[in-house]
Amino acid sequence: MVGVGTPPHLLVLTSDVSNAKRRVRVRAPELAGRGWLNTGGRSISLADLRGRITLLDFWTFCCINCLHVLDELRPLEEEFADVLVTIGVHSPKFVHEADPDALAAAVERYEVHHPVLDDPELRTWQQYAVKAWPTLVLVDPEGYVVHTAAGEGHAEALRRVITELVAEHEAKGTLHRGDGPYVPPQPRATELRFPAKVAVTRANTLLVTDSAHHGVVELAEDGETVLRRIGSGERGRADGAAGAASFSEPAGIAVLPEEVAEQVGYDVVVTDTVNHLLRGIDLRTGEVRTVAGTGEQWRNGDTDGPADKIDLTSPWDVAWWQPAGGVVVAMAGNHTIGLFDPVTSTVTRFAGTTVEGLKDGPAQEAFFAQTSGLAADGDRLWLADSETSALRWIEPAGDGFEVHTAVGKGLFDFGHRDGAADQALLQHPLGVAVLPDGSVAVCDTYNSAVRRYQPGTGEVSTLATGVAEPSGAAVIDGELVVVASAAHRLERPVPPGIAAQLVAGEAHQVRRPPSELAAGEVELVVVFQPPPGQKLDERYGPSTRLEITSSPPELLVAGAGVDTALSRRIVLADGIAEGVLHVVAQAASCDDGPGVEHPVCRLTRQDWGVPVRVRPEGPSRLALVMGGVDEHGAGADQDVPGAK
Repeated sequence: MVGVGTPPHLLVLTSDVSNAKRRVRVRAPELAGRGWLNTGGRSISLADLRGRITLLDFWTFCCINCLHVLDELRPLEEEFADVLVTIGVHSPKFVHEADPDALAAAVERYEVHHPVLDDPELRTWQQYAVKAWPTLVLVDPEGYVVHTAAGEGHAEALRRVITELVAEHEAKGTLHRGDGPYVPPQPRATELRFPAKVAVTRANTLLVTDSAHHGVVELAEDGETVLRRIGSGERGRADGAAGAASFSEPAGIAVLPEEVAEQVGYDVVVTDTVNHLLRGIDLRTGEVRTVAGTGEQWRNGDTDGPADKIDLTSPWDVAWWQPAGGVVVAMAGNHTIGLFDPVTSTVTRFAGTTVEGLKDGPAQEAFFAQTSGLAADGDRLWLADSETSALRWIEPAGDGFEVHTAVGKGLFDFGHRDGAADQALLQHPLGVAVLPDGSVAVCDTYNSAVRRYQPGTGEVSTLATGVAEPSGAAVIDGELVVVASAAHRLERPVPPGIAAQLVAGEAHQVRRPPSELAAGEVELVVVFQPPPGQKLDERYGPSTRLEITSSPPELLVAGAGVDTALSRRIVLADGIAEGVLHVVAQAASCDDGPGVEHPVCRLTRQDWGVPVRVRPEGPSRLALVMGGVDEHGAGADQDVPGAK
């Protein structure tokens, strides 16, 4: 049976023999959407791309995994510049992401240097039967889908497949080299460009992470007068003097207590997000040094140890929190909370398991979802959990710490609604600050609003609207200063004494077409083909692992749990109409072939969250592609939050 949800035009499969192996050939559907960016106003069709290798990147700009993929693709785009055309297909998750101006801003903010198709109605998404972010689809020079990869970490596999395609189509005479269709937009000059976070120094000045300018700016108390810039303005990771040091999209910033700063020799910790580093800044000299991270993104392995030996993953914000005894780090890249001790120069995992979701309880068992904002207030550490549109907090409990949720329902529910906290809704908040009266200001980013939560009453209200993507905030002299990121400035949108308003907005849900499956027995298959030149690594036992659970748990009558095979028979309950299958798969592979003395080995791991609708006449097979091609449908049916 064909993979679930495969469009009719993908049902006709042909095959040929290439490199001594069978390759499924499926004609790539046409590209359709609302419009194009980075093309000089021109639309692009598949016919325009004939003779080139095309890589479709299905993404949405809220998704940290999608942002990782943008950076993973940059070296490939440079290496294969004359044969490879990357097309970003933007398919929004949140309502705000469907705004064309917001998308244009995101394309600039994240330095997307390839054409982007704006697909707010998910037309191309559905034609390729994609169901989650990020998904990568390779189309060969003759217009056939030849490889699919879901999630992140596939750069080396793509490099090998592209290399094979280049050789194959040069031999056939079907490869045409030349420039691609990318047309860079006109740059715009502003003092700040997509600033991210703000902190108040002991001298009562403001430090702002100037993300798209790859630096840190110190402003006077007025929030406008530039006192100095730290960073060269170029993307990089060099330590050194203020004018020579470099960052890559810095975000979070925290001022250390004076006594700690004296011990360690720097005053400020900055999350160098794309470099996966923490950087320290000496405010007396402006000198920058790397204080934590290796520069490599964490994928698996140690999370505790010497700060310069532990990989980090997209640290997004930082806050000094005395009960934890150090700098708490929002590790957005793997949905955990880290702890950096500047005095001992160590990093540990403070909270979270790497599972994306909303689950309270003991800190080490809690689930987070791309935590992007932190604010300390005595015994409470407030968190903005962006992907669950949630406001949460951590506090000491017994010998450990406990996680609680103030506002938020989970990965799929969002909106702009005030009132009782258990009914209130946010939309992808990125920042949080504690106000002088003890209430909590939330940068409700995708609602372009500043919200307030009052811990004493559990009420949520709206303090200001019309703030362009607020992403961070701080209080200076009793007044709230907000980073209006998409307006490229700091604002004071809440005048003293203003009365909060109440908004009874609509509730929204992330709605992707669910995978329709039959009640009863279903074959669940995870497709994984090692990249060219590699084989599964079975030297120490089984090379694969598959874990399956569900929400609600009653959805799975049988088949839950862990096994080593990448296919399994599961049984879905007849009386439950909808739910989510949670699937975690991994596969170990190593270089193979003559002359390979020291093989390079890789662990590919993928998390899926698959919305399913159970109906009597539904299909009885679900294929999830971790890498390669599904011969039942070219790997087109997949749902990957972990990915998303």
